[in-house]
Parts: sequence; structure tokens; C-alpha cells
Amino acid sequence: MIEITTGTLEERIIRFLQKTYPVTIYDVKNKLHVSEKMVERVLHKFQVKGIVQLEPLSDRTYIRLLRNDFRFIGKKQHQRKAIKPNIGQESDGYDDIMYS
Repeated sequence: MIEITTGTLEERIIRFLQKTYPVTIYDVKNKLHVSEKMVERVLHKFQVKGIVQLEPLSDRTYIRLLRNDFRFIGKKQHQRKAIKPNIGQESDGYDDIMYS
């Protein structure tokens, strides 16, 4: 199972490749409105991982999706509890420093 983070260029490329075949790098860059260099960078990474195969011809490069076992996961968000300062709060009737 290959995990792809949602909201990334990787997800957009994978989803486009799942819907469209045959497809070229030119088609991907035009459909997703990103530069060809960014598409090539992601596709090269996918090729190294064995997800796609690039088939270069004389005038264009076709993309073949080799795997289809993707799991799209959400971005990891860090929750932090906000700590409120004690500014302007009334005292409990005790003095500070260990209730003197």
C-alpha cells in the first residue's frame, strides 16, 4: 500500500493518471497548471519507487501507471493546547508564595 498525502501535487498527479490513459507529461502539466519541471521531478520520484514508468518517444514522453494500491491520507496536524496566562484574575483569598 502506497500512502499519498492529500492536497499535494503527488495526489493530483496520481488521481489524474488513474482517470486518463494514455497521457503525456505535457497533458499533466496543462491539466494541473504546474510547470513541466515540477511534474518531471514528481514523476522521476515515482519511477524510482516503481509507481510509474516513463516511456520517452522522439517528441513526447508517455506515462504508464504501474500500481494502483494507493491510500490517500490527510495531512498531519499538530494540536497544541493553548495555555492562558493568569493576568487579571482575582485571587482566591490566599497570598502568593505558598500561602505564607
